[in-house]
Amino acid sequence: MVFARVQSNDFSQQQLYDELAADSVLQGAGAIVTFTGLVRDFNAQGGIQGIELEYYPGMTESALEALLAQASQRFDIVDAGIVHRVGKLGSHAQIVWVGTASQHREQAFLAATYIMDMLKQSVPIWKKEWQDDEACWVAAKADDDKAAMRWLSAEKGPLCNKA
Repeated sequence: MVFARVQSNDFSQQQLYDELAADSVLQGAGAIVTFTGLVRDFNAQGGIQGIELEYYPGMTESALEALLAQASQRFDIVDAGIVHRVGKLGSHAQIVWVGTASQHREQAFLAATYIMDMLKQSVPIWKKEWQDDEACWVAAKADDDKAAMRWLSAEKGPLCNKA
């Protein structure tokens, strides 16, 4: 039972784990990996009060579902889920939860990492940071692009360095 949700309200990590485990254990899962992302209280310019996330209803959920489908095709997982929050979130608030289940831990870890790396590149969610009671849009980070490119390059096969 793959699930993808966008919501403004907070989530319970335990409830999401239980939801993922209930079905995946019946499918032979021997490993469940979860990741929870938190809102940082700083950026490169200093402290921030929080963030504000906007999304495109319908399109964002479809993109999350497509990402889970890609992970399921690429890795040997039996189940997966994503919950992403939107709206105004204070520092240290939970922002995203990803869970993957597999028969073996390596595939569950790889799938969870893939989902998080690709999420910022393939899902329409936009972020503003609040600093000194003013908000500014956050541009894509080079590190996020690099993380996604690692997976995209791996899809094409090994790269050759020719002199």
